[in-house]
Amino acid sequence: MKIGYVRVSTEEQNEARQEVIMKQLGVKRVFIDKVSGKNTKRPALQEMLQFIREGDVLVIESYSRLARSTVDLLKIVEDLHERDIGFISHKEKIDTTTPQGRLMLTIFAGIYQFERECMLQRQKEGIAIARAEGKYKGRKPIEIDQNEFNIVYNDWKSGKIKAVEAMEVLKLTKPTFYRKVKEYEHSRRKNMKVIELSLPKV
Repeated sequence: MKIGYVRVSTEEQNEARQEVIMKQLGVKRVFIDKVSGKNTKRPALQEMLQFIREGDVLVIESYSRLARSTVDLLKIVEDLHERDIGFISHKEKIDTTTPQGRLMLTIFAGIYQFERECMLQRQKEGIAIARAEGKYKGRKPIEIDQNEFNIVYNDWKSGKIKAVEAMEVLKLTKPTFYRKVKEYEHSRRKNMKVIELSLPKV
């Protein structure tokens, strides 16, 4: 069965044009979101991803209606592929139910990877030049309230909260959280050694 997904950015925008395309493409059921594409927790999108089944085909007017970025699109399509679900993007003429469509998506992914690697290479070259000229200062360290971190760390270590909850409270990403934990524990061990060395021998 063909399942359609339609998104418009605001309540004022009309989704009729996309719905017409869905009918022309033989879509049997359509899920509609009226939210910004930046919103990752789109209710109709989540409902559609739960509803769609193996052997179905997801149909969209253009990939900008479905994903926020190229990497977001590729991730969704990969997840659909793993569930044996086809994907059709009308505007871009991508249809993964055909060999030609799968080839186009592969080329699309390759172009994205190439552009990303070029961007990273330019970034490295820019940093190298800035360092040579003494202008590169590096990224500013993330500042956190140490007292708040200590409390959250102790709650996490004692099992009162999960790591994910600790990250949310401290507003830290997973890599930053564990890096801060490592620094904190290293500092504590170092201070403990200093205290032990300063104690008088009995």
